[in-house]
Amino acid sequence: MLSYFRWVLFFVALLVTVMGGALYLGHAILVAEGPLDKTKNVVIPRGAGPTTMSKLLQEEGVISHPRLFRLALMIDPSPKPIKAGEYEVPAHTSMQSLVELLQSGKVVQRRLTVPEGMTTAEVLDLVRKTEALSGEITLDLKEGDLLPETYFYSRDDTRDGLLMRMKEAMEKTLDEAWRKRAAGLPLANKRDALILASMIEKETAVPAERTKVAAVFINRLRRRMKLESDPTTIYGLTDGKVAFNRELTRADLTSNTPYNTYVISGLPRGPICNPGRASIVAATNPLARDRSLFFVADGQGGHAFALTLYEHQRNVERWRQIQRERAESQEQAQPQTPAPAPATPAPAPRRQ
Repeated sequence: MLSYFRWVLFFVALLVTVMGGALYLGHAILVAEGPLDKTKNVVIPRGAGPTTMSKLLQEEGVISHPRLFRLALMIDPSPKPIKAGEYEVPAHTSMQSLVELLQSGKVVQRRLTVPEGMTTAEVLDLVRKTEALSGEITLDLKEGDLLPETYFYSRDDTRDGLLMRMKEAMEKTLDEAWRKRAAGLPLANKRDALILASMIEKETAVPAERTKVAAVFINRLRRRMKLESDPTTIYGLTDGKVAFNRELTRADLTSNTPYNTYVISGLPRGPICNPGRASIVAATNPLARDRSLFFVADGQGGHAFALTLYEHQRNVERWRQIQRERAESQEQAQPQTPAPAPATPAPAPRRQ
């Protein structure tokens, strides 16, 4: 009988030893460096269970022991759900660290930058081509609805969802700027401010000029002068959907569209692009006490401003002279190709 108990104790001790060794070995493998040789993005699909996940991670080269990974998920003393999404897995990540990463939900944050001055058609095309977003665009968005900014998103976020964030950001920005607007502006409502901001955005790319350009348009509105803005005329011709790669002609400037501010009085019918935050602020807070009524390109990337028509005409002539000099320089820089010699002598002119 005593011998029997000794054998039982022996086998129990052996079993404990084996189990202890297995647990030790298993833990050592769990905390050991993984096989991944460089950082890699891995996508965990929605609804994936331990078996699917372990197989996927093995195929991606992240783990070498899929069964142990499944076991680690099952015996986790404080189990948390694995969140679907795209994860950036560092090189040589251990299985234990991998489980913690997948439970954290810290998915990869992608970014999309929408430049100031894009038309809504251009923004929609940009979003449509952005990788990792899902779904078609079904929203009915108008010109000026979207705020140009850098937006962060995760894989499989919807295109409609991202565009709604842009729309809400524009509404919030416009509301705030309108609340803080200067007193006495000749703008009836927030939409007028948005239209003016879109014109400012298209007229200058120089940050320091925005409030000055805004002052010119505000001054002309107060005097009931036509705004005479080239970008509005171009928008009337293109509807913001195609590029305009030529100089405006006299016929363009007399075109009958609700955006041609050489023809119509006051603001155009609607925005001509999606203005940025700075242009919206400039439209609602133009440069105080500036009485300028005209501006034209100065040849240095900015504009020359004028109070009187006489000053403006001189600035225009300077700009035209710069254009002529540039055109002459381009012609001189082009290699002269000699005319090929005629194959046969040209006949002598006939006398009449």
